Amino acid sequence: MSSVDPQQLAKRIDTVLDILVGGDHASAINNLEILKAELLSIARGETSQDSEVKKSPWEI
Repeated sequence: MSSVDPQQLAKRIDTVLDILVGGDHASAINNLEILKAELLSIARGETSQDSEVKKSPWEI
């Protein structure tokens, strides 16, 4: 089972904030939805393959 790394989570939140400041609200919302899905997956105890963890679907 995966665990939440608080520092990584904080960096991803900072990324969303930077995107919002840049004015790209659609990408910020998309990234928040991705983060939410990942956190819910962790909460349900679902595991992901290493290849999925390294691959970032985030928009910047």
